[in-house]
Amino acid sequence: MQEISYSCGYAATDPALWVDHLTPDQGTTKPPLVLMHGGGHTGTCYLKKPDGGEGWAEHFAKLGYLVHVLDWPGMGRSGRVEYPDLTGDFVCKTIGAFIETLPEPCVLLTHSMSGAYGWRLVQNFGRRIKAVVGVAPSPPGNIQDEPEILEQTDSYVVVQRGAFQRRVDLDQPTPFNQDLVENKLIGGGDKFPRDCIGAYAASLTGTPPRLAYERGNIAGSQLKVTNTAPFTNKPILVVTADHDRDHTRDIDGAVADWLREIGAAAEFCYLPDRGIAGNGHMMMLEQNSGEIADLIAGWIDSTIAN
Repeated sequence: MQEISYSCGYAATDPALWVDHLTPDQGTTKPPLVLMHGGGHTGTCYLKKPDGGEGWAEHFAKLGYLVHVLDWPGMGRSGRVEYPDLTGDFVCKTIGAFIETLPEPCVLLTHSMSGAYGWRLVQNFGRRIKAVVGVAPSPPGNIQDEPEILEQTDSYVVVQRGAFQRRVDLDQPTPFNQDLVENKLIGGGDKFPRDCIGAYAASLTGTPPRLAYERGNIAGSQLKVTNTAPFTNKPILVVTADHDRDHTRDIDGAVADWLREIGAAAEFCYLPDRGIAGNGHMMMLEQNSGEIADLIAGWIDSTIAN
């Protein structure tokens, strides 16, 4: 593995995105890798694990990738965005503007809530994206069921989505409660360091109101793909673990099926089928995260000519 150099700063986007850059010291012939975090997180989930171990960003860089780790606009250290303006479409336009600044097309890696943003980015910036890796990715609104609304007021709505009931605030960020941290994000696997749960939970942020509303596809609000042409023959890998209650084999497998139906060269990777078991939703933070990163890198290397 290569030695790496690290730099960080604001990209020339409006608002300015905070980006961490990890560069292989010996150079690379591989495409740049752009890492997008999920809801309630920032790019730090790729930089270091809760137990202090090497994050995915460093691991991929040591494998020879120039890695760019983003904070969504309005999140983390990126430029502030007023809540009414912070929609999924806005997130995609800003990140797409960053992708346009890269000297060559990238491989886009999304996680969880950013999955739907990845599908919109392929639609709108497909010529700048060579391939997509969706790690437990949210589906596009085209195939995501609308949740049952259990209660609704002017300030919040309570919905049932999958195995989880969740309150979504309409004028302030929606936090992760203890149940969601332990049962959705971590789950019942054995790979998350249990003595780090408290510190991990403290690192989470609330999900801005409109983004949380859209993620639940409340009133059909999730981003949809309206032009499938950019997906034609686009290499896409969907990666799913076995202890992720909101991203089961059937749920994420259906995303891969839909992608193939619209013409993408999509593959579904259920980790136990590759001999990797015991992982939850936050697989990049778990004890065997390097093994999963190696699997992803192997797919990229075999799919895209250097």
